Amino acid sequence: MAAPPRPRTNRRVVYETLRRKVLTLELPPGTALSENELAAALGVSRTPVRESLILLADEGLVQVFPQVGTFVSRVDPDRVRDAQFLREAVELAALDDVPAELDPDVVAELRTNLDRQRAPGIDLEEFFALDEAFHHGLLQLSGHARAWSTVVSAKGHLDRARRLGLKEKNTTTPFADQHVEIFDAVVAGDLPRARETMRTHLRAVFDDIERLREHAPELFATDDGSVPVRRNVVVWE
Repeated sequence: MAAPPRPRTNRRVVYETLRRKVLTLELPPGTALSENELAAALGVSRTPVRESLILLADEGLVQVFPQVGTFVSRVDPDRVRDAQFLREAVELAALDDVPAELDPDVVAELRTNLDRQRAPGIDLEEFFALDEAFHHGLLQLSGHARAWSTVVSAKGHLDRARRLGLKEKNTTTPFADQHVEIFDAVVAGDLPRARETMRTHLRAVFDDIERLREHAPELFATDDGSVPVRRNVVVWE
């Protein structure tokens, strides 16, 4: 009989909550973070909040400026570039290992996923979750599903840049269409075409960043490391 799952600690819950809110832009880049206000909003003591902010700072998602305050970090294009490099290296290499005989269960899950991606009026966060599941599913086909956790841990700034780009475009259709192209190429055994489409798909974020930096420079890190614009802390229900 399997042992019951271990309950998550306060710190883990607080960390996962804050990380999700940073990545989904509910806590936008530059937001001032108050330990007291966050602790009150989450119904916990300051200790797990402080510990969680340290973990988020280690990931580059939070910045602490002595004598000034703690802020959600601005999106760093260099970190986006590094994460995209890692993701491209892993996902393109994995396509080389896709077997001739595909797992029918994973293929069926990917088809269902693609159908849901193209549903009219799909919510941004629902699409983003399906996008993540799609790429994880491709790694499953190649036998490298466990590599996804390494990719996820490195792509916080990339995920925020992608969400900013999706919000500005106000459509997910081009990305869903690229997913279909990649999937169709994999199923057809045309791995060179799958690789080329995947490379184009993953690199699209850089065009979005340059455009977004022109329209909203306050959301992005500066070369001189200047302090972000102070904003009120975001408190949620």
